[in-house]
Amino acid sequence: MKFRAHDTFFIRKGWLNKGMRNVNADHAVFMGANGNPMDILGIGANMVKALRYWLQAVKLTTEPTAGPKEQTFTPFGELVFENDPYIEEMGTLWLLHYKLASNQPEATSWYFFFNEFKMNEFTREDFVKQLNNYIRINGEEVSERSLEDDYNCIINTYVPRIKSNPEKVQPESNIDCPLGELGLIDISNKKEKIYKKSTPKKDTLHPLVVLAVILEQANGKEEIKISSIQNDPCNAGKIFNLDIITLTALLYKIELMGYIKVVRTAGLDVVRIVDHNINFLGCVREYYRTINN
Repeated sequence: MKFRAHDTFFIRKGWLNKGMRNVNADHAVFMGANGNPMDILGIGANMVKALRYWLQAVKLTTEPTAGPKEQTFTPFGELVFENDPYIEEMGTLWLLHYKLASNQPEATSWYFFFNEFKMNEFTREDFVKQLNNYIRINGEEVSERSLEDDYNCIINTYVPRIKSNPEKVQPESNIDCPLGELGLIDISNKKEKIYKKSTPKKDTLHPLVVLAVILEQANGKEEIKISSIQNDPCNAGKIFNLDIITLTALLYKIELMGYIKVVRTAGLDVVRIVDHNINFLGCVREYYRTINN
């Protein structure tokens, strides 16, 4: 479990591109072997630490557990850097969100929020109390301040400042997090600081992005219950806040593309994988090929 590794800095627009570009040029950029990382990246010391963390939390890069702490691209990171280095496509944002919200070891609060936290409307106190219980059940202790900082960072990740603080938004500001475009959290009561989980508009979710998640979570199984896709931790329903109507519509779109068969006979509500040659990375590759065409 890991908490507050972001040092209170959420992902800023342009950060991931800057990080990938510099990792591509120098795997040891965060180590300072070939120059001061603050000068190279153009951000402060704490932001450098946060960016190093975020690149790994969204699974764009990885560092070895032993030896020199050099960063290299993951296979997923290579595909993103090759096809959408400026993080401009909605599909890329959804995939980054999936990698972040399913990363229980490195981004525990994000994992908990999307996969274990059952409340649709909530306050900071609600979240921190339930996350604290979850941590204790798993035999750990974490300061409440760290959990509050994680909560604030989650809100800043998914709620654009134009909604939370419109009077403080400057046209040239890049302080928003790109994941705010996904519409996964909204303000329920601004005065009382009550937020709510939101179901995204299904047209913003590309079917191949949803299929990528389903296939990675299937672990080679050829038949998956629709209830599992909706309710299992790290699967599409939980990760993307999908209600059954939106999920069903997306599954039928994937079926029309020829990758799956939705079976609703003899009391079965399952998805059968038809194309056995495609996996998570294959879906990501095909997504970029489709939008580039």
